[in-house]
Amino acid sequence: MRTTRDRIRHAISFEIIGILLVVPLGSLTFGIGALDVGVVTIAGATIATLWNYIYNVLFDRAMLRIRGHVHKTIALRMLHAVLFEGGLLVFTLPVMALYLGVGLWQALMLDLAFVVFYLVYAFVFNLAYDKLFPIPDPVID
Repeated sequence: MRTTRDRIRHAISFEIIGILLVVPLGSLTFGIGALDVGVVTIAGATIATLWNYIYNVLFDRAMLRIRGHVHKTIALRMLHAVLFEGGLLVFTLPVMALYLGVGLWQALMLDLAFVVFYLVYAFVFNLAYDKLFPIPDPVID
């Protein structure tokens, strides 16, 4: 399993790179000021960072219990990303609607665009992260 330090590095690097990508893309795509996209993105990133840590610990514990290890196949990586984003949507939707002063439907459409972006981004980022920082094999006594 990953260490707490590794999980923190993972979460922080994921969010920083994500913010650097999504603010200009979101502003251009939706015609929303970069400041507003930035505020919503940073609020979402803060929520996502906390969710990321909790979710990954729970996911890895479940994998250990079910499979006996935490190494993820491509299919498990895809499931991992979809479940993460679905859970995150529950937390970010009200924040987005409130800050932007839009209805839940409009916030949902914008949030779903972010979800699609982050689904692809999470998949690619996690594959790259696993290559750069492989999970050590467990030590068996």
